[in-house]
Amino acid sequence: MGRQPAQSGRDRRVTARRPPRDDLFGLGSGTRLAQAGRTHAVDMVNPPVARASTILFENLADLDAAIADPDAGLYYGRRGTQTHWALEDALTELEPGAAGTKLFPSGVAAIATSLLAVLKAGDELLVTDSAYEPSRTLADRLLGPLGITTRYYDPCCGAGIADVISEKTRAILLESPGSLSFEIQDLPAITAVARARGITTIIDNTWATPLRLQPLVLGVDISIQALTKYVAGHSDLLMGSATATPALWPQLKAAAYRLGHHVSADDCALVLRGLRTLAIRLDRHEQSALAIARWLETHLAVDRVWHPALPSHPQHALFRRDFAGATGLFALVLRQGSRPHTAALIDGLKHFGIGFSWGGYESLVLPVELDRIRTATSTPLPGPIIRLSIGLEDPEDLIADLDAGLTRYLAQFQGPRP
Repeated sequence: MGRQPAQSGRDRRVTARRPPRDDLFGLGSGTRLAQAGRTHAVDMVNPPVARASTILFENLADLDAAIADPDAGLYYGRRGTQTHWALEDALTELEPGAAGTKLFPSGVAAIATSLLAVLKAGDELLVTDSAYEPSRTLADRLLGPLGITTRYYDPCCGAGIADVISEKTRAILLESPGSLSFEIQDLPAITAVARARGITTIIDNTWATPLRLQPLVLGVDISIQALTKYVAGHSDLLMGSATATPALWPQLKAAAYRLGHHVSADDCALVLRGLRTLAIRLDRHEQSALAIARWLETHLAVDRVWHPALPSHPQHALFRRDFAGATGLFALVLRQGSRPHTAALIDGLKHFGIGFSWGGYESLVLPVELDRIRTATSTPLPGPIIRLSIGLEDPEDLIADLDAGLTRYLAQFQGPRP
């Protein structure tokens, strides 16, 4: 059977895209999360899960209208459906100063596309030395062969970034805090220098999310998240996002489409579901992680704890100035030993999984080797680094688990009993 003739007067509430709301700022985080992105949910609480490749038009006039303005409504699956729009708008509505958000198959894809949107052969990119390792890899091995040079800078340089910038610098990649060593960058100082020189700033804001840090307010041009982590929150999907200011939004949107990025409507629905409980989960992650970090600071096996919310953190004052709170990821440095010794601690843990990523409901542990990654800075340390992602378990159980693990760790350095 052929296609049945469409009824005239198709309901434009369903097919047209509505602009993001601008009346949620100033409300509490729970209220914003409950209401963000819901303009595309017609006659229901949640938007439908709309899967599509081909979009059908009633007549040639509708087709021509869509060609003239492909972002005005349903056009082709790769430009999104109501499910994609709901998530994009929700993320835009959480970022004061944002013009729009694009979704990507991963956080790395969001970073790569944002960089490709503003850089070309002959340009230079500055990357914080605390950056996520895949960000370094794409800068060195993807952008490099395209004729884009990358240099790494001290994350703690602040306004001193002016001394690092060259006449070829066109973009600066930030990450605050760094997800391995947790330095807090002075974002207002760096972005002020960058804007005065016409340089684009891009931040990986996955650790904080817009609930804890609002980078665009501090002068950043593009804010990126790996939605895989805290926003989705359940360790069962991959997705990234990039949210831009009005000045950068056209470039970001065009680059995302030209590079062919698309994400599943089903995954968008899962991320939207996770988004609704983000504030509650972040509060639990924060409270539990701080309790564990404070306990670790007192343990004789631990040399230091890298958690920005602790007064002992070197950039704690910047954290208090710019952030609305913490989340659940931090690291500790042991007093002695090397990576092979960490097996005694890690392998016997009962409540921590061993694996990459973070931000899910389960706690994770991972050894970190900064010397293998860093090129612009170095920090001599007495022992190995252990990164902890604190999940939603009871902190007392996690502390008991870590205490047993640290006891096993210390036993390796004690002499035989007489």
